[in-house]
Amino acid sequence: MPAADWARGIHGISPGGATPPGTSPSTGGLRGVSPGGGDPPGHGRASPPVTPPREDGAEGAPTPALWLRLRIGGCGGRQRIARAAWGVVAVGWYLGPMEGGAMPQEGRPRAKSPGRRGARGAHNAPAARPAKPPRRADPRRTAYDVLAAVHEREAYANLLLPRLLAERGLAGRDAALATELTYGTLRGQGSYDAVLAACSDRPLEKLDPPVLLVLRLGTHQLLSTRVGAHAAVATSVDLAKSVAGPRVSGYVNAVLRRVATRDLEAWLAIVAPSSATDPDGHLAIRYSHPRWVVDAYRAALGDAADAPFTAPGSPDGRTPRAPAGHPPDGQAAVEAVGAIPGPPAVGEEPAARDVTELEAALAAGNARPKVTLATFPAGPDRDQVMPEGAEAGRWSRYAFTLASGDPAPLTAGGRAAVQDEGSQLAAIALSLAPVAPRRNGTGDETGERDEAGQRDEAGQRDQAGQRDEAGQRDEAGAAGEYWLDLCAGPGGKSRLLYGLAAGRGARLVAAELHPHRAALVRDALSAASTAASGPLPGFAVLAADGTRPAWPAGGFDRVLADVPCSGLGALRRRPEARWRKSPADLPALAGLQRDLLSSALAAVRPGGVVAYVTCSPVPQETTDVVAAVAGEGSDVIILDTAAVLSWVPGVRSSGSQFAQLWPHRHRTDAIFVALLRRGEQ
Repeated sequence: MPAADWARGIHGISPGGATPPGTSPSTGGLRGVSPGGGDPPGHGRASPPVTPPREDGAEGAPTPALWLRLRIGGCGGRQRIARAAWGVVAVGWYLGPMEGGAMPQEGRPRAKSPGRRGARGAHNAPAARPAKPPRRADPRRTAYDVLAAVHEREAYANLLLPRLLAERGLAGRDAALATELTYGTLRGQGSYDAVLAACSDRPLEKLDPPVLLVLRLGTHQLLSTRVGAHAAVATSVDLAKSVAGPRVSGYVNAVLRRVATRDLEAWLAIVAPSSATDPDGHLAIRYSHPRWVVDAYRAALGDAADAPFTAPGSPDGRTPRAPAGHPPDGQAAVEAVGAIPGPPAVGEEPAARDVTELEAALAAGNARPKVTLATFPAGPDRDQVMPEGAEAGRWSRYAFTLASGDPAPLTAGGRAAVQDEGSQLAAIALSLAPVAPRRNGTGDETGERDEAGQRDEAGQRDQAGQRDEAGQRDEAGAAGEYWLDLCAGPGGKSRLLYGLAAGRGARLVAAELHPHRAALVRDALSAASTAASGPLPGFAVLAADGTRPAWPAGGFDRVLADVPCSGLGALRRRPEARWRKSPADLPALAGLQRDLLSSALAAVRPGGVVAYVTCSPVPQETTDVVAAVAGEGSDVIILDTAAVLSWVPGVRSSGSQFAQLWPHRHRTDAIFVALLRRGEQ
């Protein structure tokens, strides 16, 4: 079905129904995001209740029919009513707020009724005591609480820590200490456990979790910060008493005193396997990564794994072509705002020692990243948004990093959003990939053409006016196109895609499985709209399962499939991911990834392009998935993604047509991008 036909659900939802024409009245993978009250005109019955999804993502039985009040914006539309058969549909330029009653306030304790003591007269009340000054929040206890939450309930440190810092009023040096202890302990866990095993007379797996967490925190202070040995041991003993009781204080004191007898390099020389007899085992301990992750990185780097690492950002030794005014040195960002100065991080190599590509990749996973933001393509230019002291990105014209400070003032107004530069390149690659011309009902061809009326398959032409200084094209001709973000939550790539599509007259549909994440996508796109320099085409947000399409096949020109993955390409930002995943998790992930890529290819029209993206360099999630899905259909053409991103050096993945970014080469997350075109038949 042509996209224009189904687009009636985007141009304006009629009271007659929001289900796309030709879509069978089934659940279609759709789920509600923000159902509101009210009935459609001419109907007197009330809307049936919505069965909320469970925490694991499952749902209750679908209702036979459900009326939703949709809030339509972006094109001057008014509120309209849409009806969806057999399931909850939430489509619109953006989803409106909850109507028909306020949400219950969870987690807020009720005020207690006064008991007998509270009901006594004032003459029986005890004498008032002087108010004690508020107890100062402990940065070490805050770090411990984050580590315990990561261990016990698989919390995300990058989400929990900022909340605890705010709740406990930690700022300045205290906040910096809590941050350093949290992330440093998570990054160095593998190395620290090897040291602790050598210093403990009890197996680590036999220790109570609170004791082991305290020992890891103490070891990080002793081996990787400038905290004095006496202070590190004493505060760790006090923390152990607080979380595990006084009985363990002597054991914690004894173990940490043994740890303090050597520095980190001396301990690694003792506890790491020999690099001659077990090279990957040696790297696993030295750089604090699980052995299987070292093996996966080696496979991803291919023949380059053992080659000397020459110049950051340019493995062939040449200076990369960068935007004017940007330093081309490519040094990895290792400083953290307010971080405590100290010895090199776990596995960080002295500058005088030559390292291999594999070593450099592992060491980069332990670096402390700067905060990277993206401007809105349809909004003010980067130079108008960047604050003083910020650094322009190397590869994306929308990227910049903050040397210090809080990004909240920039993100609050929609002018910028936190997004890794590698993630930005994935969206840019999809927007630049050549698509075949579309055919209308009369047989005439429409679509993108170059000067000769054709475009080569790899999209390698570099004609005047098509690429800017960083190698990015500024093309028109996409008017009337429809773009789909298949796994849109929480909305970073959708926001950038929306700006790129709007600048070329295309429309974006963003789909996300979980309703609360779909709401985040809506909020991200709405905030970006406020920063636009002019009127924008509308967008649609769906709460939908990408493996059970809610749209007709072949309706989109470009589809982004940024699939769920192991996250092993973002270890700088989420260091706990390396300890949370195992090789046993990969088969299920790969199965889901294949399903989503197949669904993306089914959603794109003949001649359209799909970008398959993961935040992981692991071959089982990247090249293996693409090869398996492309091999199933004869109409799938793998494009040369590295050529589309030709201004980014060292991006070609092990000599293939795919693109693989690396933190040690590009100062980005290890993002994998594959561009596939659906053949014309």
